Amino acid sequence: MTPKPARKPLVAGNWKMHNNHFEAIALTQKLAFTLVDKDFSAADIAVLPPFTDLRSVQTLIEGDRLQLLWGAQDVSAHEDGAYTGEVSARMLAKLGCRFVLAGHSERRQYHHEDDALINTKVKRILERAMTPVLCVGEPLEVRQAGGYLELVLEQLDGGLDGLNAAQVAGLVVAYEPVWAIGTGEVATPQDAQEVCHAVRRRISAVHGDATAATARILYGGSVKADNMPAIMAEPDIDGALVGGASLDPGEFVGICRYRDQSTPANQR
Repeated sequence: MTPKPARKPLVAGNWKMHNNHFEAIALTQKLAFTLVDKDFSAADIAVLPPFTDLRSVQTLIEGDRLQLLWGAQDVSAHEDGAYTGEVSARMLAKLGCRFVLAGHSERRQYHHEDDALINTKVKRILERAMTPVLCVGEPLEVRQAGGYLELVLEQLDGGLDGLNAAQVAGLVVAYEPVWAIGTGEVATPQDAQEVCHAVRRRISAVHGDATAATARILYGGSVKADNMPAIMAEPDIDGALVGGASLDPGEFVGICRYRDQSTPANQR
């Protein structure tokens, strides 16, 4: 297999709507006590708490000079104004967020977010010098019908519309097949690689080979410590967007330490 290019992996834990700010502090401390320098040298490791936890997580990480990164699960398309319940990119940037999700499948499904809205959110994130994590992925019926590559690339094109090569090179794309999120089902490494490779090829076609070689592409969908090594063996996968397993510090640390685990031959 061709060696993977030198893109630093990213492992990001999406806590979703879990953990009040006391629980967030406890989980962050457990991660900080377990992860060591070599873990952070090998990968960027980030947590994505709910909005109500961000200030507590920021204060702990900065106060104790921890190496963990942090970010937000969503952002408003509006910069400021009378938008009750919304949280702007300006607010998130002031909280030191490094990453912000845009277009997570649950936002697309439950809040009916379309590609145009997600594209606006991506631009808001970039305007405040944070890194968008653009989420793309297909539901089960599209996977079964065989149109998954077309849908994912349509979501990618929509989310990146109007961005220049430098902006695309610095962002993150997360492929999360909807049928594998929270279901215990996981795309095979080959399934994930097929889509991630198609994403990288599309970025290359639109923004050039150098941009495609720099942008990080993650896989998300029932990622666990035991399947992470095989996922990360694929050349176009640069890390993971982890859901439920990120709430278990032992499991999440195991995912971050995928290099220490052997990959079974039948999973390669």
